[in-house]
Amino acid sequence: MEHVKKREEISKEFTWALEDLYQDQAAWSEDLEKIRKLAQELYSCKGTLVEGAENLKKALNFYSELNQRFEKAYVYANQLLHQDMANGESQKCSGQVQVLMNQVNEVSAFLEPEILKIPDEKLTEYLADEPFSEYRRFLEEILRTKEHSLSEEKEELLARVSELGRAPSNIYGMFNNADITFQPVKDENGNEQPLTQERYVHYLENKNREIRKEAFTNLYSGYKGFANTIAAVFDANVRQAAFFAKERKYSSSLEAALDGGNIPISVYTNLIRTVEEHQQPMQRYLELRKRLLGVEQLHMYDVYVPMIEKTEKKYSFEEAKHMVLNALSVLGSEYTGLLEKGFHERWIDIYENEGKRSGAYSWGAYGTHPYVLLNYQGNLNHVFTLAHEMGHALHSWYSDHAQNYLNAGYRIFVAEVASTCNEALLIHDLMEKTEDKKEKAYLINYFLEQFRTTLYRQTMFAHFEQEMHQKVEQGETLTADVLCDAYYALNQKYYGEAMVSDDLIRYEWARIPHFYTPFYVYQYATGFSAAIAISTKILAKEEGIVEKYKAFLSGGCSMDPIDLLKLCGVDMEKKEPVEEALKVFEQYLTELEKLV
Repeated sequence: MEHVKKREEISKEFTWALEDLYQDQAAWSEDLEKIRKLAQELYSCKGTLVEGAENLKKALNFYSELNQRFEKAYVYANQLLHQDMANGESQKCSGQVQVLMNQVNEVSAFLEPEILKIPDEKLTEYLADEPFSEYRRFLEEILRTKEHSLSEEKEELLARVSELGRAPSNIYGMFNNADITFQPVKDENGNEQPLTQERYVHYLENKNREIRKEAFTNLYSGYKGFANTIAAVFDANVRQAAFFAKERKYSSSLEAALDGGNIPISVYTNLIRTVEEHQQPMQRYLELRKRLLGVEQLHMYDVYVPMIEKTEKKYSFEEAKHMVLNALSVLGSEYTGLLEKGFHERWIDIYENEGKRSGAYSWGAYGTHPYVLLNYQGNLNHVFTLAHEMGHALHSWYSDHAQNYLNAGYRIFVAEVASTCNEALLIHDLMEKTEDKKEKAYLINYFLEQFRTTLYRQTMFAHFEQEMHQKVEQGETLTADVLCDAYYALNQKYYGEAMVSDDLIRYEWARIPHFYTPFYVYQYATGFSAAIAISTKILAKEEGIVEKYKAFLSGGCSMDPIDLLKLCGVDMEKKEPVEEALKVFEQYLTELEKLV
């Protein structure tokens, strides 16, 4: 059986430079004391904000410094944990910073209610003054959500209760990353190989159908064995979202989730409706997949394997970096220079090790460079993951360097645009450089899979989330049977008659961590649609588009996300971006049908 390395066996050059955040854990611990002191300084401002501009400015300065410093400590502790989720010392650090977060939230709870007590004409006067320029957007957003702000006592109570609200997500994270194990998979030679979260899709890409089927069966059988427990955690998470939404006077968890970015609910419902109206291209795609794979029935474990016959090609990480740099050169030397900086200065934690958090992400703290977590396996999918996560990283870099702390963090709604734009540019570059019809067909197959997994599948997830949250809001309980039946019905709806919805797929909801951030996943689909629109403009060399795109990347949360996308000529309040993305899907599908 192949050996999964322990953390200490990974060479330093392949790990991220956490020392760029803190030299060591001792320095981190020292900073926790500074954070606690800052928290008390902020709290000393309580009850003074209505007395004048100077007091308000003082409190806002403390608030900004406190949160910036805390963010750095929080990121460090959790990235330390993500290196090895089973490490007891790292778990302890993460626990410490979770407790500190509650304290920071509690002492900050007075700020918004007191700001809202300031007479509107006085606050408007402050906003016009230059000393408040860095806080203008922050204060305007507080005023926008005024009707959902509560009394000081209630704000303090919700801050304390928030620790309980995070419990379902924390419990699920530990279960999914550290505790659940799966039966091994036999390779072509009959040797048992470990089945992990990271290796699952790798097995599903295997040309040997029995290996795919065994991986599928073993993974979902693992979740099936814990279905009742995971359902209880899922139900608890939906209920905490409903609780906070109701307390803040929102009509639903969906409205509460979207209001943070000032996103109209119509954006969410339009997405689901538009994708539902365009199921026929997906049926065409699945029928083509069935024909090219030469199977009588297409099963859920047949959807990731490349349809085009091709030797399994591995890409070293060095090769992956060069592929990404070449493809993104259309964004200019400044952009590629930042990419190279990230590659050379250890922004990235590259390879899998025992206990390491599954998946991939980009994260970081204001004032330091972004960080990227990978579990690089060397296939084409992981080359695209590198492009994707560096898209996130450079989005953060541009925002952090253009905006002050309170305006730097971009909204989730636009979070997937830069990453997906990078992927679209990479796939175009690779297709342009090949003369081989089989190679081109293989790449189109890969790109079509991005549409299936991002636009169609994430919309199905969004549809499922909406239904489950509505059930709880209507007084129902989300048992394992309720979740499984609802998920299975939607799987049948979105994949249709061209696909056999294997019974075990009804447990797929149990392995989706993003469900623990309610109403997050729809933004993969909307972001994908916006990214396709922007990348199309970039490749067409539309006048000024690269500079407009950099303005978008630099925007942070200084504007509503809907307005940021309009800088690039993309209006997500309309159905057109989603419809246009689906047209691109059809165009590539037609090209593939001709090639094969």
